[in-house]
Amino acid sequence: MSATEAAESEPEATPGSREVLGAGYDACVAYYELLRRHGEERGLVGPRELGRLWTRHVLNSAAVLPYLPGSGSVADVGSGAGLPGVVLAAVRPDLTVTLIEPMERRVEWLELVAAELSLTNVSVVQGQAQELHGKARFDAVTARAVAALDKLVTWTWPLVAPGGALLAMKGQRAAAELEAAGSTLRRLGAGAGVVHDVDVLGDGDVTRVVEIRRVGGR
Repeated sequence: MSATEAAESEPEATPGSREVLGAGYDACVAYYELLRRHGEERGLVGPRELGRLWTRHVLNSAAVLPYLPGSGSVADVGSGAGLPGVVLAAVRPDLTVTLIEPMERRVEWLELVAAELSLTNVSVVQGQAQELHGKARFDAVTARAVAALDKLVTWTWPLVAPGGALLAMKGQRAAAELEAAGSTLRRLGAGAGVVHDVDVLGDGDVTRVVEIRRVGGR
């Protein structure tokens, strides 16, 4: 990665970042710096991702923001490095955000990040989503690069509160994954789901968010 490429990926070199992240901008920059310094050595990001941490990972997480509830709780399943959960918590301090992650070393990282950024609305739970079935429900459940949608819905749907939604960040095959998950959605009594094409910075780089909403009181 050249110095020019690195500079182009940094927050101040990305027009529109402050507008997208609002009051959470400074915390997101601090998070980016932590990831840039420690992400590779902790096995959280690959070396080829270092040059695009800000745009491809931190800013990219903001694609979920329009679909979050006006208030309430969010669970980020398979949170890993904290994407998108940490970003969402920084931008929406009014929400309570639970980061769910099974790997101990990643849990330690998430706890460090929450402490360093003073994210008092964040809690970290070590475990898998399935372990919380029947114990907790959330107004929104987010996931990024966790599993194919068919599996993801099975793992996470019991965590979605009535009126809440599963918000899964997906790639170009989002629509195909949603179609393939159709029988699982019907079995679980979930909504049909919709794929949102989100252009976070308005530069033509589209992120796909699959929204599956729980309708009714069960």
